[in-house]
Amino acid sequence: MSCLIKPFHAIDGSKFKAVNNRDRNFTSAKLQRRMEEIESSINRYLTELDTADRQEPTVAKAKSERLQDKIVALKEQMKALKDIEVQLNETPDKQISLTDPDARSMKTRGVGIVGYNVQTAVDTKHHLIVAHEVTNTGTDRDQLSAMAKQARTAMGVQDLNVIADRGYFKSEEILACHEAGITAIVPKCKTSGAKAAGRFDKAAFIYHAQSNEYECPAGQRLIWRFSRLENGLNLHRYWSSHCQQCDIKAKCTPSEQRRISRWEHEDVLDAMQTRLDQAPESMRIRRQTVEHPFGTLKAWMGATHFLTRQLKNVSTEMSLHVLAYNMKRVMNIMGPTTVIEAIRA
Repeated sequence: MSCLIKPFHAIDGSKFKAVNNRDRNFTSAKLQRRMEEIESSINRYLTELDTADRQEPTVAKAKSERLQDKIVALKEQMKALKDIEVQLNETPDKQISLTDPDARSMKTRGVGIVGYNVQTAVDTKHHLIVAHEVTNTGTDRDQLSAMAKQARTAMGVQDLNVIADRGYFKSEEILACHEAGITAIVPKCKTSGAKAAGRFDKAAFIYHAQSNEYECPAGQRLIWRFSRLENGLNLHRYWSSHCQQCDIKAKCTPSEQRRISRWEHEDVLDAMQTRLDQAPESMRIRRQTVEHPFGTLKAWMGATHFLTRQLKNVSTEMSLHVLAYNMKRVMNIMGPTTVIEAIRA
């Protein structure tokens, strides 16, 4: 039976352009690259200056003055970049935007923009935006639980079901949703290269909770060996002593043993995977739910997107757009007369 017989909310983020040209946004790498370009140009003009001195006096004078002006302008640019470098080193994320100080360089479908990452939670039934937040963090991995809790508060309910794409998959965030009583469906990120290399991936190993062991495709048991902390997660390690004698070892691992890691709260992720397996249409519903509001909002806002600067002002601007979107959506669903009567009441 599908999990999506319950009301769900789809969570997603989209990048919106800020009032800040890419040329006025600097990271350490971008700044270094620009300094090297200026240094190269200065050296080229100095070489041309030496060549100009060997030409006829009238020609040499005019060319030398032009080259000197260019060199002076480039040295002024270099000085300005040095000042920016000092400011850059004082920022926590080593990034600075000159026009809108809160805007950040972000990647969207392989193209870099300077802007904001707008998060929304949209109900899958009516496509209304029930919660939103403007962030200047380029990734979605830390946004799931915060957006889900905002959506639950906005809906005034205790239990909430949310769907998000694999960009939101982070073990700690999914655990936070679970502990808050929020049911999440997020596809796991495929980080192992075993399957691509023609070997068994982790999904081929069956975990037996009662004995705290894994069963491998050859029927052998991988037993618990030790636990350790990795990237803030407490991971248990399992392997079998039979690997060296296994007939299908080549299909499993090039190492001495096939080792499996299991997070201490892996059962939460397993339960979520079961929900996803029982609701194969969930990702299609997610796309149909969240892409329409973002597309509509960007069409209304135009190619330049935001008109204001700084996070607090941009957040207000987005709130007005969301309000307009929801008002128009409600009128489409209920009819303008019903909405006007509800407002008057």
